[in-house]
Amino acid sequence: MSTRRKFLAALGLGVVAPRILIGQESQPELKRSRWDMLFGSNETTEPEFRPDPSTWSNETLTAAWIGHATVLINFYGTWIITDPVFSGRIGLNVLGLFTLGPKRLINPALNFEELPPIDLILLSHAHMDHLDIPSLSKFKRTIPMVMAKNTVDVVENMAWKEVHELDWGESAKVGDLEIEALEVKHFGWRYPWEEDRSRGNWNGRSYNAYLLTKNGRHMIFGGDTSNQEYFRSIGGRGLEVDLAIMPIGAYDPWIFNHCNPEQAVAMANHMNARHIMPIHWRTFIQSDERTMEPIERFKAALADQPERIALESVGQTWAMDQERV
Repeated sequence: MSTRRKFLAALGLGVVAPRILIGQESQPELKRSRWDMLFGSNETTEPEFRPDPSTWSNETLTAAWIGHATVLINFYGTWIITDPVFSGRIGLNVLGLFTLGPKRLINPALNFEELPPIDLILLSHAHMDHLDIPSLSKFKRTIPMVMAKNTVDVVENMAWKEVHELDWGESAKVGDLEIEALEVKHFGWRYPWEEDRSRGNWNGRSYNAYLLTKNGRHMIFGGDTSNQEYFRSIGGRGLEVDLAIMPIGAYDPWIFNHCNPEQAVAMANHMNARHIMPIHWRTFIQSDERTMEPIERFKAALADQPERIALESVGQTWAMDQERV
């Protein structure tokens, strides 16, 4: 993939969006120019569901999809938020005047002000649709943060008090929660001139998935990844993964860096995941597939095991050993 196309992907941009689907009904075909994608003013809809964290138990694992790769998790009383993005548009901030990048298709299922007190911010990599400075700036700097190797400089001006920069295979503890960084297949640079591991530079920006463990239970936040075999090592440990949060969108034409829904299911199978939460779709126009195509393909891939589908829509909540609500 060319550097220019990779840069657009890091901004959260695709090429064109041949059709936009809002909810379950398709709109007429819309051919978007690059100008439309950078400055477009598409309608932003409200999610059909809204989580109510005040009702969540501290005696189990509960998670709700807020949008894109942002998931709110209560892991036996430890409150975690992954790749928090609450901005209406993501991408490159130009001189503090405007943001160059896609506008949201659907609002976050919770506003920032509706979040419970957070115990951990979990960041998979430095791409602008995953590490959003305006969103991070809203959080208290005393909240522990876990990041991928060689990415802490992105937030160094924010005076964060506790940052764990983890390489693949390294672990950290926040309270009684253990976090292990896992290798994925993606790329890490935030700007084209930066080095990253996908270019063969071991000291460049990295990109992680994470294995989270508490009270003898396990879950995985898959971050962003294309199809790979690394998760087989988790299955080889004999762990029972209660929940795998897996990206399923932005694969057309970015299949080199983003898995498709069938591949997401296969990788969840590699780690012996009981349930799979599909994320990284419907929130921003980043690629050519129809907006609802990823979830349609994901459900088809699990047609014989529908009980493994943790949720299907922004704002839904899943709790271990309970029906999703």
